[in-house]
Amino acid sequence: MGEKGRAIYDASTLGKKRMMILGLQHMFAMFGATILVPILVNGYFHGEGLSVQVTLFFAGVGTLLFHIFAKFKVPAFLGSSFAFLGGFATVAELNTGKFANMTYGEKLPYACGGIVVAGFLYLVLSLFIKLVGVKNVMHFLPPVVTGPIIICIGLSLAPSAVSNAAVNPFLAVIALAIVIAFNIWGKGMWKIIPILMGVVISYLIALAMHLLGMTNVDGSAILDFAPIASASWVGLPPFIIAKFDISAILVMAPIALATMMEHVGDISAISATTGNNFLEEPGLHRTLWGDGLATALAGCFGGPANTTYGENTGVLELSKVYDPKVVRLAAFYAIIISFIPKITDVIGTMPTAIIGGISFVLYGMISAIGIRNVVENKVDFTKSRNLIVAAVILVTGLGFTEGFTFTIGNTSVTLTSLALAAIFGIALNAVLPGNDYSFGENYQGDINRGVSFNNIPKED
Repeated sequence: MGEKGRAIYDASTLGKKRMMILGLQHMFAMFGATILVPILVNGYFHGEGLSVQVTLFFAGVGTLLFHIFAKFKVPAFLGSSFAFLGGFATVAELNTGKFANMTYGEKLPYACGGIVVAGFLYLVLSLFIKLVGVKNVMHFLPPVVTGPIIICIGLSLAPSAVSNAAVNPFLAVIALAIVIAFNIWGKGMWKIIPILMGVVISYLIALAMHLLGMTNVDGSAILDFAPIASASWVGLPPFIIAKFDISAILVMAPIALATMMEHVGDISAISATTGNNFLEEPGLHRTLWGDGLATALAGCFGGPANTTYGENTGVLELSKVYDPKVVRLAAFYAIIISFIPKITDVIGTMPTAIIGGISFVLYGMISAIGIRNVVENKVDFTKSRNLIVAAVILVTGLGFTEGFTFTIGNTSVTLTSLALAAIFGIALNAVLPGNDYSFGENYQGDINRGVSFNNIPKED
């Protein structure tokens, strides 16, 4: 929206109406992906999972909290993180120790407790970066470690996408085709919101199929509108209080390794897009601190982990309006919607098959971006040490499908495949000679190291 492509750093010069529209644009960019996380988690917990209302509330509050710690300088939006989906799925199926006789709804607070701890790991890294410098920290988290871990996150979720799509393969294919079409051939704003368009258009098709009397493969109704009729127009989000258990913590917390790398990539991308070095000012330690606190706060009250959204970076590139005030408007919109249960219950009627179709792209993109992480950072696989590190991470992350359970005293502890992969990968990389990675030397490689659907950095 910048005139003749010129960057606008003060949106107030455009007038209040245009600012409001720009804020809506940012909200729509994040909306589809942000609400998809609680919808997917509800599937894992058989309807007793995360709330869309709570998710939107903490997306807005988390974004505002992030802006405070980033000195109101970084135009970033914090939406739901997909990286933790595998963790939620694993906690939902824990059946050892205290989890043996729990319902799915009783397990959810423990998953949220793991999110809280993951958020605090951001704070630990933030303090460490402040003390020793970003380059020294990243030396122990090179792409040969983070790339394969991100690959494992996506591939571990693949069976979920297939089973959801199998409920109604036709709807799943429609949803998948729409997302691909908008992402590849879409222009302008349409290219930025492929997930949202996939959800909206395929939902309308599902509605038409439902009205024509068509059903899912198993004969069940495609849509169920019963919850909408009883929902009120105004109501508080259904917050829950997080609980803590070592097994759930060890499931969720290690995923922060991947999301912290995502954060670094997104802040680099926003820096490249806007022409400001946000890694130096306000500083990576401050942006990590804000992201970590936002994640921990959301986990405390039943929300998913937050993460900086590449989709909104794409909106910045499209509009050429780099004023953080516009992003904060989107945060306020998200908070307002979170207090309207009628809208969130409509979202909750989303057919499982549509979720499955979209997940084909989404989960695959997570793994593909892990591959891109390795390629763009020019990891040398002619070196045996790099091959060994990547091989051990991949086999561990995909092979230990049931995790590894052991007992300390009277406490049953389960390490998931992802946790084991992270531990082995970091340890091997630290022990084996030849780690020559230096963060910041390959700028293009460092820009896109995260798990985001659309990341459009400014070209050199």
